[in-house]
Amino acid sequence: MSEHKFRYLLPPGSDFQFVAKFRTWFTISVILLAVSIGSLFVNKAVRGQYMNWNTDFKGGTEITFSFKDKAGAFTTVQPQDVRKALRDGGEDGFDVSEMSFTTDADTGTTAQGSIVRTPRFAAAEPAQQQKAQTAFEESFKDRELLKLNWSGDVLYVRSKKLIANEEAAPAFVTAGLELKPWAEKDTRQFAHADEGTKEYNAAFTVWGIDRQLERVLEKGLPNIDVTPMQSYGVGAKAGDKLRDDAAKSIIFAIFLIMLYLAFRFDIRFAPAAAFATIHDAVMVVGVFSITWQEVSLTTVAAVLTVVGYSVNDTVVIFDRIRENQIKLKDKKLERIVDISLNETLVRSILTSLTVFATTLIMNIFADGAVSNFALAMNVGVIVGSYSSLFLAPPVFLWVARTWYSGPPRTRRVVSAMAPAAAATDAE
Repeated sequence: MSEHKFRYLLPPGSDFQFVAKFRTWFTISVILLAVSIGSLFVNKAVRGQYMNWNTDFKGGTEITFSFKDKAGAFTTVQPQDVRKALRDGGEDGFDVSEMSFTTDADTGTTAQGSIVRTPRFAAAEPAQQQKAQTAFEESFKDRELLKLNWSGDVLYVRSKKLIANEEAAPAFVTAGLELKPWAEKDTRQFAHADEGTKEYNAAFTVWGIDRQLERVLEKGLPNIDVTPMQSYGVGAKAGDKLRDDAAKSIIFAIFLIMLYLAFRFDIRFAPAAAFATIHDAVMVVGVFSITWQEVSLTTVAAVLTVVGYSVNDTVVIFDRIRENQIKLKDKKLERIVDISLNETLVRSILTSLTVFATTLIMNIFADGAVSNFALAMNVGVIVGSYSSLFLAPPVFLWVARTWYSGPPRTRRVVSAMAPAAAATDAE
């Protein structure tokens, strides 16, 4: 019979001393947790917000676009091409997703479009408004300007002399803004002075975000006719609710995991799993905070996935510890933990490497929300494996020693007093 040769990731019978190094790993974890939490407050002080929230949380504008070729037929543009066009056009903080719509209700013909979410509420940013106003004042200082003020995308001007819409357009172009032409009723209203004050009150409106993004997309997508189909704003109030609900979902998940472990295994295991889970969630949040990556609902879903993955790995280790407590009753609890961790080490490494390799490929080749999800998973797999091996077991040991074994000194005193008590009873 021929002997089979197997390749082992680690040689059989490995005996790494995990328990001896627990204090070191725990100290490192506490430092990393402090850095992660501290980065949130640094961001708040420097950038004005704790995390780089996207439109899901802080609101913005959602615009639906359709695409046609030069022949006038609807065509499909891939989301990654839309993202590249917007990125090349200087836009940031946006999110792109696909959508389909019916082009002919009678035949049921459908076409593909894109939904673009941008954190901007107005086409004219404060810097652009100031630049356009300065250029306007310089161009028309001979018109006896009395007052200028912005409201959204509209510049209201009060002056002693008439300023036509066509004359004002170049001043807005210098700030990268495009002025809407006056409608006939606007011309009648703004081209005549007030009978009482003899002053002209005019409103100059720039095209909205939908028009700006349309121009950006048409520049980045040659031979494509881009048409905004609808546009509406999403308020920050809705974003605040989503952010609160996301935090609650993570807290509820951790609480339910503790209940499961307390009833399924032993209450001694629950605090350890909870601490490891909180550690993993905070570490993922910390990486997004330090790197200033966008945080979306997809990120929240990734954090919940990381929580589930970490708990699964931790439960496997805890299950082995529980089995060995029954089989190895003659050994100390610390030795049982070491044996259990060595027995599950290869399994944990292989599982983590498999998941990490998959999410790494997603992170490299994907874009948008998928890349965001993959980044959170990459970090989560690393910290999840780390916490399962180096954080959950020491917390379990600490809980077992502190509340289930009795203080060492007390045990010694009780054992020393036992013979004396027995002798007294015998008398």
